[in-house]
Amino acid sequence: MSAGDTRIVAAKHRDLLSAALAFEDPSAFRVKSWGELLRALGIFHFCSFPVLVNNCGKLMSIARTLLGKRGFSLLLRPTVYAQFVAGENEREISQSIEKMSLLGLRPMLAVPIEEDLGESTGEKRYDDNMEAMLECVRMSHSKAWSKDPMMQLKITALLSPELCVKLTTLTAQRPCDLDLLVRGMNGEPISFPGLNENEVAHFQCGLKRLNKIAEESRSLLLEALRLCKSEDFCLGVKLVRGAYMDKERKLAEKKGRPDPIYQCWEDTNDSYNGSLNVMLEIIAQKPEHYRIIIATHNEESVRRAAKRMEELRIDKDGGSVCFGQLLGMCDHVSLTLAKEGYAVYKSVPYGSVDDTLPYLVRRAQENRTVLQGIRKERDLLKQELSRRLRLSLRGSS
Repeated sequence: MSAGDTRIVAAKHRDLLSAALAFEDPSAFRVKSWGELLRALGIFHFCSFPVLVNNCGKLMSIARTLLGKRGFSLLLRPTVYAQFVAGENEREISQSIEKMSLLGLRPMLAVPIEEDLGESTGEKRYDDNMEAMLECVRMSHSKAWSKDPMMQLKITALLSPELCVKLTTLTAQRPCDLDLLVRGMNGEPISFPGLNENEVAHFQCGLKRLNKIAEESRSLLLEALRLCKSEDFCLGVKLVRGAYMDKERKLAEKKGRPDPIYQCWEDTNDSYNGSLNVMLEIIAQKPEHYRIIIATHNEESVRRAAKRMEELRIDKDGGSVCFGQLLGMCDHVSLTLAKEGYAVYKSVPYGSVDDTLPYLVRRAQENRTVLQGIRKERDLLKQELSRRLRLSLRGSS
């Protein structure tokens, strides 16, 4: 084949890739039941009203007061809870994840535990959180849900948010000694410059909790660690855009610091896509040393990533690059990517209605721009619903 023919084939391949990742095909939703279609349409219509999304925490609190715990659970379980949560017990979680697996999607179990500033609850609560995370590790790896299982956790479930803020400030002023952290995780007494005696004690308790979780997972990491050279590190990045914007702005204003948030959407996109390109280029050189999960609902960023992976000849399912979206959202993107052979994870929270409610409220507030702009997904759902109605009418005539 001549160089000219090769260029033509490559151009046609890129055109096919662009067409496949247009995310305009409602057939992605053919795997959903009638109930799932109607539920998603109803919830997404609800989420299209900014006043409802912005005040969802208050509205749910009022509903819980008026309906009581049982009535509130009966209202949420078949609606918002069923859309965004995998279930409360292992049987329900397994059923949700097995269905995902049949669609080519992989689970990333999410322990719905975290704290915000002013919510610190003490060492006993953090120890309980650690046990919940260890259970998540067990479930993630004891089940054959995916060939490369993942889980996610928030560090503020193991350490107070106030201490996390102080540590961030201190490490920005002085580089952190990694050997010190390792010794702390191994239970050795440590002193951390800038922390008082009580803060050091709490910090060391948090390090021990992290070490306990790592010990439970250690056998699962041996193969990955084999790839590391002595004194070298593998870097794993979860690339997200726009989380905690309101909190960051309020904190900056309170502390008299410049606003850390980009002033326009275009600048945010440029930053995200630039960071994405840097990571993909590094992965193309040393795929065994770097990993990235492209955690975005932005279709253009997804297309850019897929195109760049093609240009750099990065394997779609090689383990170094994967995509991630929240359970119950952006399914037209997730299902299309999975159909095209990419590794796609869904963030899968689980637990009771009461346990997952704060998590759901926070995710709704973080993603309110996405929730308010899901017109395309609603339109695709409507198209699929119309198609089924037409088929039903033809069948009955």
